[in-house]
Amino acid sequence: MPNSVGLHPGEQYSPVTGLIYVFNLIVGTGCLTLPAAFAAAGWGLSAGGILLLALVSYMTTTWVVESMACANAINHWRRMKQLKKRGQVADELVNRTLENAEADLRSTDTSEDQDDHEEESPLITEGVIERTVGEYYAIQEQIEMGQMAELFYPKVWDKVFYVVLCIYLYGDLAIYVAAVAKSLRDSICNYVPENCTMELMDADPCFRDSDLTRLDLYRICTAAFIGVMGPFVFFNLTKTKYMQMITTLTRWLAMGIMIAWAIVLLAEEKGDGHPPPADVTKLPQLFGVCVYSFMCHHSLPALITPVNEKRSIIKLLGADYLLILMFYYLLAFTGVFAFVRLNDLYTLNFQPDRCKTSDTSLIVYALQVFLLMFPVFTLSTNFPIIAITLRNNLKGLCLRESRRYSFFTTRCLFPLLAIIPPTLVGLVTTDVEILVGITGAYAGSFIQYVVPATLVYYARKMTLRHIGMGVKNPFSAPLQHSAWIVIICVWAALCQVFVTIYLVEQYKGK
Repeated sequence: MPNSVGLHPGEQYSPVTGLIYVFNLIVGTGCLTLPAAFAAAGWGLSAGGILLLALVSYMTTTWVVESMACANAINHWRRMKQLKKRGQVADELVNRTLENAEADLRSTDTSEDQDDHEEESPLITEGVIERTVGEYYAIQEQIEMGQMAELFYPKVWDKVFYVVLCIYLYGDLAIYVAAVAKSLRDSICNYVPENCTMELMDADPCFRDSDLTRLDLYRICTAAFIGVMGPFVFFNLTKTKYMQMITTLTRWLAMGIMIAWAIVLLAEEKGDGHPPPADVTKLPQLFGVCVYSFMCHHSLPALITPVNEKRSIIKLLGADYLLILMFYYLLAFTGVFAFVRLNDLYTLNFQPDRCKTSDTSLIVYALQVFLLMFPVFTLSTNFPIIAITLRNNLKGLCLRESRRYSFFTTRCLFPLLAIIPPTLVGLVTTDVEILVGITGAYAGSFIQYVVPATLVYYARKMTLRHIGMGVKNPFSAPLQHSAWIVIICVWAALCQVFVTIYLVEQYKGK
């Protein structure tokens, strides 16, 4: 496959490597809130709910891949059209020059015959045309979802996409801020109530004989985290290969330890969890967490385009989703049956036991501290990247390329707009699970369901109009009927209504 308009061979990687990247992207912060959501909604309802959401997420993922192929096809068609137009203009100039130079040597009839011959001759040889048409849908160019929105959507709707994407990134950053600050707070505070098994509240002291509450220290940790990581947003920062490797190894080490720990508790019959089979009232909460846990659609172009062999990418993505679903089942089910109470951030269930600090071995204590600090390690490396992505999207939404702006506007204003709102949210609430639920249920469901459905609808219409049915898209999604697009959009709307009702009831309960 030629790479004249795509990536260089050195920038490509194998399908297995690409699917590992997709796996690592999906299995992120969201999975740490799954056990608590499973325990609340019930193990039976949660098992069926996450299976359904995994299937729907995979369906919309295939639509994104099909839209990427359509976007490449449209760009390819436009280049061919421009090439043909330039070729025709060049032919006309050459013909006019020849007519003037050879007016005395050739008759008018001969000139007209030559003009007809020049006009009827193909611009590109037959072999080149055949090869080019066969690669119309080859995914060679990295076309981001925002670019696809500008290409396929009617005017104004591409701006709506950017707004929703920015809202989602704001929610992502707020989750990062709350998770890191909460982990830091619990690793620093050492107050133990007389009844050491009693659940600690935000209003409880952080230290013995101190007026500083746990909420106060949480807010101090929030401010400190932003003070350290915030300045990076004012510059251009990219992940290095080694940073990705360290983050990935840390994530998998922590996940493996948590799963093994819970399995050991269950094997030794020390599991105290007794979740109900189903609690329908907690279904909206489960929905938001699961949507966030399967989110990868906005980053698919960057992960799929460099894959050097994409013929079976749809099937391989299906295998990836199945593996992720099995991993989520393993993580959540071992957690809900091993622990009687699950924190909104699963790593907090493995913090040092306040009642048995003297009986804990050094190795166990070290593992507990590592798990407690795990969100700090991983999320701190991702925070500047997400914030810079948000900053750039805000610029694309608000600024015009044809206009010059002041230094403050381009270098200071938008980094501040990216940092301040999630910081304020982090200062107000410590509830990571509710942040994940809201982010996943509203902006997340829009990006994961509505955007892929509408993108593939408009992409199919445009490619049919310009390219026709003669060239088949090898990356077509399994579900081609337009009814599925309507079903997904209705599903997303109903789920957002249910989540809104749930949040209103939660607010009234407080």
